[in-house]
Amino acid sequence: MENARRLRSASWRGLGNGSVIMKTFLKILTIFIAVGAVGGAVMMWMDPTGVSWGGDPMLDLLRSKMPWPDVLFKNFIPSSYALLAVNGLPQLLAALMLFKNHPWAGHVTLVCGIILMLWIVLEWWIWGFVALSNIFFVLGLIEAIGAVCYIRHSR
Repeated sequence: MENARRLRSASWRGLGNGSVIMKTFLKILTIFIAVGAVGGAVMMWMDPTGVSWGGDPMLDLLRSKMPWPDVLFKNFIPSSYALLAVNGLPQLLAALMLFKNHPWAGHVTLVCGIILMLWIVLEWWIWGFVALSNIFFVLGLIEAIGAVCYIRHSR
């Protein structure tokens, strides 16, 4: 057990100050994902019908697959708040915690990565594979893996 810990620590030290590198990477990644989520929410607020940004066919798919279509999916306003609440604000919180060196920053970042991947799985179920969704799934996976590395090596 001790030898495995020593080897893991030695390989991490081989990167220089790997914990700082990973933390910096996670800061950039969480901010990038948060900006994407906030930008998506603002886009939905600016045109709730989705016509100007090509989202109007997606609204029909949301109505066909989600509960209470006449209440929640008349337009993209409820979806914009969901995007902001589920992905935008938690990612901003994770970034803030990373900047403030909070002891739970790695764990919150891990949860954010998992939440993002679950969000994208829901998107895949609703409208299939879309390039932007695929990219954000990979970003969520990278975020989760990076957070695990950060947690393991920042003890």
